[in-house]
Amino acid sequence: MQNTLSIRSYSRQKVKHSHGFHQVVLPLRGVIHLEIDKYKGKVAPGECVVITALSLHQFTAETQARFVVADLTELPKNIATDQSSVFAINAPLLHFLSFVESQLQHQVNKELEHMCFNTLFALLGEQRQVKQIDQRLQNVIEHIDTHISDVMPIEALAQIACLSPTQFKKLFKAQLGIPPMQHVIKLRMEKAQALLIHTDSPPHIIAEQVGYSDYTAFSRRFTQHFGLPPSKISN
Repeated sequence: MQNTLSIRSYSRQKVKHSHGFHQVVLPLRGVIHLEIDKYKGKVAPGECVVITALSLHQFTAETQARFVVADLTELPKNIATDQSSVFAINAPLLHFLSFVESQLQHQVNKELEHMCFNTLFALLGEQRQVKQIDQRLQNVIEHIDTHISDVMPIEALAQIACLSPTQFKKLFKAQLGIPPMQHVIKLRMEKAQALLIHTDSPPHIIAEQVGYSDYTAFSRRFTQHFGLPPSKISN
């Protein structure tokens, strides 16, 4: 079996089997209902399910649902050493799946398909193995990702999650390991670093793009996070 990518759909009829290769299933649209090892539940867009070689699993899905499926001879090290069958994926990988779908349905090009597989494998290797989280928190995380420059008081984020601020902070830290505002700062700093390296936007504009109207405050926070001021990060 070669390392391959494909776009697949499944049926409402329950299928139960195993195979001699690893498989990673990434929903594009719709969900897959899965039973594997100690996990029983659904996997939706923004999540990933890992089926290790010879693992007995059963699944169903709506016929209109679509999935990117990677068949692999080996798993990235971060996934191979983790015990999770299902985990959340980050925004770059989620966006890349749309390209994979478009390319695979556009034409047969073995060289490009090989490049797509290698890129997907590398992106999987960058995943932080954030476990499947409460949907209320998932809604908040998606809001933060798409509104990174907005002011984000705890009260507003808690309202998105339909929780009190105290409940929200407690649940967020329990599931993601850090307080919500620390998560926001981390994402802002990582995005700022990427913009500084990969674009020619001036630092004060990048500061605004990640939610800092005060450049001095941004520079101080960036320096605390990376150990270097924004002016020392160049493309």
